[in-house]
Amino acid sequence: MFAITGVTGQVGGAAARALLDAGHPVRAVLRDESKAAQWTQRGAEVAIASFEDADALTAAFRGTAGVFVMIAPNFAPQPGYPNAHAAAAVLKEALTKARPERVTALSSVGGQRESGLGLITQVHILEEALAALPIPMPTAIMRPAWFMENSVWDIAPARETGVMPSFLQPLERAYPMVATADIGRVIAETLTQSWQGRRVIEIEGPQRYSQHEIAALFGGALGRRVDARAVPRDQWEALFQAQGTSWPTPRIEMIDGFNSGWIDFEDGAHERVIGTTSFQTVLAELVGRVG
Repeated sequence: MFAITGVTGQVGGAAARALLDAGHPVRAVLRDESKAAQWTQRGAEVAIASFEDADALTAAFRGTAGVFVMIAPNFAPQPGYPNAHAAAAVLKEALTKARPERVTALSSVGGQRESGLGLITQVHILEEALAALPIPMPTAIMRPAWFMENSVWDIAPARETGVMPSFLQPLERAYPMVATADIGRVIAETLTQSWQGRRVIEIEGPQRYSQHEIAALFGGALGRRVDARAVPRDQWEALFQAQGTSWPTPRIEMIDGFNSGWIDFEDGAHERVIGTTSFQTVLAELVGRVG
């Protein structure tokens, strides 16, 4: 039995589906019982637990061959990241009490850094919590590249104006990116393996893409010319605040980290997995979903 948190999200859902498709029993950990039907119909067991309830998570994790844990994404955290610290502490407590045979956890490229991460700080907090488990257990830290699915936010402006505004700069630099389906597949495969100690697995897609290349792919998917255009750095704060982010510093710091190269893989230091899903495939799905 494999317990998977975050199944209503992209990565957790992909991991759970990959395990089920391979014939493995899955315990889908949900906080909302109204979303259980789709998982029971797939043949999964369902456990209701939130990241605030250590006892419920302990029960969900107990008796499993492996567990996938993550911090729920928060794109507008409070200073000091109190929610991430609280969730990591609850997960640490639940894992310590339940003692699953192995653990996989979602981090991010750059998750090894202690500063200059912005939003990625939240998964670094989880990495630190798992490193401090009082009962050592085999742990695999997943550090994927930039999600291809982040491009969903660019569909509307690309379709309406022919311009894809870009915060990743310079536009001609090719950045590592990965589809969430590939991340989920790697998580599922890792959970079914046996190992000792701590592993770090870096995950990227089959090709690196520049913003110009992504804009061209948008053009093909939308049937019109699309050009990438860099959003001036001095406009970021006002733009993010206009979108409703009261504390835009973490988002700005994260993008600065990618653009400077501070947030990157530790080449050669860890395992590296190359996914198979192309950007074209992801983009077609996103455009079809948005309509």
